[in-house]
This record gives sequence, C-alpha cells and structure tokens, in this order.
Amino acid sequence: MNLHKISSFFQVLILVAAAMFVAPSVLASGSGEGHGDDHAEKAEFQAGEYIIHHIADSHSIHLFGDHAEGIPEVSIPLPVILWTDNGLQMFMSSAFHHDDQGVERVDIGDGQYVVNYHDKILYANAEADAYGSYAPIDHDTHAVIGAQPFDLSITKSVFGMLMIMLIMILVFRSVGKAYTKRAGQAPTGLQNALEPLILFIRDEVAIPSLGAKKADKFLPFLLTVFFFIWMCNLLGLVPFLGGFNITGTLGVTLVLAAFVFIITTINGNKHYWGHILWPPGVPLPIKFILIPIEFVGILLKPTVLMIRLTANISAGHIVILAFVSLVVIFGQTSTGLGLGVGVGAIAFMVFMFFLELLVAFLQAYVFTLLAALYFGDATQEAHH
Repeated sequence: MNLHKISSFFQVLILVAAAMFVAPSVLASGSGEGHGDDHAEKAEFQAGEYIIHHIADSHSIHLFGDHAEGIPEVSIPLPVILWTDNGLQMFMSSAFHHDDQGVERVDIGDGQYVVNYHDKILYANAEADAYGSYAPIDHDTHAVIGAQPFDLSITKSVFGMLMIMLIMILVFRSVGKAYTKRAGQAPTGLQNALEPLILFIRDEVAIPSLGAKKADKFLPFLLTVFFFIWMCNLLGLVPFLGGFNITGTLGVTLVLAAFVFIITTINGNKHYWGHILWPPGVPLPIKFILIPIEFVGILLKPTVLMIRLTANISAGHIVILAFVSLVVIFGQTSTGLGLGVGVGAIAFMVFMFFLELLVAFLQAYVFTLLAALYFGDATQEAHH
C-alpha cells in the first residue's frame, strides 16, 4: 500500500510537470500561425508517430527534447553491439550524428557506416549515400544499399530488464537474510512489505492451482515471473525515466511465454499427454479431429499469455500519450479550446495513471495465475 501511495505521488508530480512543459508548446504552436509555410510545417504535430516512438524500443533512453523541432535532446546513450560484414562493431548510441538528410549514422571506416533509421539499425556502404535513401533496396537500380546486421545492443528494454533483475536480486537477498536472522520473529522492513505478496502467490495462486504437494516445485518460477512483470510495469510508470515499456515489448513477453511453454511441456505427465495424443472415450473418427485441435491448444496457451500482456500494457501507455497528443493538437487550432481540452486531458491522465497502477499488478497476477493453471493441468493425476 505504501508503494502505491509513493507511486501515485510521483504520477501527480509528472502530470504537473507535463502540464508545464506542454503548455508552452501549445502556445508556441498557436502563435506560430501566419509566420510562413516552413514554420507551420515544422510545427505540425503527428500524434501517431509521437505515440509509436515513445512506446517502441530504442537504442537510447530519451528524457526530453526534440531534434526535429530544434529543441536540444537530452538522453542517456546505450551500448550498440553489432555483428556486421566488417566483424564486431561496438560503440555508444551517442556516436550517431545527423547527416544532411537528418538521418543518424556512424562511420565505421572503409566507406561503410551504420544507420539508425527510426530505431532500426541498418548496415550500409558508400553507394547508399549516392541514392539519398536508406531503404534496404533501391527499386530503380535493384541495388542493395542497406542490410540489417545481427543486433546484440543493450536497448532501452534490455537495460530496464537488467535494472529490474538487479533490484530483484538485491531485494530478495535482503529478504532471505532477514528470514534467516529473524526466524520465528515478526517481519520488519522489506520483509514485512513483500511477505503479503509472497504469501498471496503461494496461498491464492500456486496451492489452489497445483495442490499443496506440487506447489513448492513451481513456486520459485511463479514468484520470479510475478515480481519481474510487476516491477517492470511499475518502472514504466516512473516519471522522467524515458517511458519504459518492457512488458509491452513483444520480444520480452515472447520469452516469458516460452518459459511457461517449456516448463509445461517438460512436466506434462502420462495423463496430460494421453489426453492430447489419444483422447480417451472418443470415437476413432473424432480423434483425428481432436488431436490437431489439442496440439494447436498447446501453442495457443502461451500465445494468449504473450499477446494479453503485451496488448494491455501497451494500451495503457497509448491512452495516456493520446491525452497528451490532444493537448497539442487542439492547442495548434485554438488556444482557448486547447486550454479547455488540456485541463480535461490532464484530469483523464490522472485517472489513467491511477488505473495503470492497478493494471500493473493485475497483469502480473493474471500471467502468474494462468501459468500456474497450465502447470496444474499438465501435472494433475487421472481421476477415476
């Protein structure tokens, strides 16, 4: 409860700060009318691009500023690690510089360079520069002018995951030592804060889904995945940290769902596989219809886990950013109307931030609960 109060307090702070930063932008956009087509074109706001840019993964942690609008960008560079035709290339994302076309690139020697094209890393050569394009293939000459290297970079989502993992290690080592030193005594500090959640996952998720005898086997994974998803979701709501969207990244949820699939498959008993490979009590012709459906169901379960988590977390970020976009859009058309819309949008943003605190917990809980149910289904004994 204290953590929720602290997080809510910070959300209010970010909303006030957002209003302070957005208001000057709105007024500047409105006052720019009539100063020439170039300025009007520069001030045009693309809500879709703005939202997608902020929820997508990136090779740097953007704090504030916009290079396209002439506002100096402040960001935290991250390591770019690539395997290209020239071998391993390593440099910080701050090494990218804008060329004459406004595209970020890094020269790596021998007339070759790496291009950061809308947060997509391309490996190109000198021939690409002559075409004035960074698409992989030029359709007029059919010349290959860019290729995507094997990217091992520490992106924003990877950095966020590593940070959450480090926090989890430090926190739970501290809690584990507290249990050892204070065995039989009332919990205090972090132990007192986390014990209700640990007991909740054990008593309300693991034991009802798996049974008391088998719950301890799967409890370490269930606790790990619950706290990992929950903390990643909370990190995405912390202000002034670049808008992390870790569990809204499909690659992250794919790995989490893959772990659930592997554990379910490995621990499936004879009863589980018997109902899939040869359903009992079913006429033979129907078996040939049910067996493919059962195999599809095996893959469908982790897929649903992946899509549900990704969609719900990304949707929350999109809605909040949409309210921010409304302030700018209406501010460009009418300053008076923009002020009214801005007040309403900020009110809805406050509501959405509080709602997202609940969603952060619920999505971690739902993922953990469904994983426990899948494990229970795979390990349950035959009932006669």
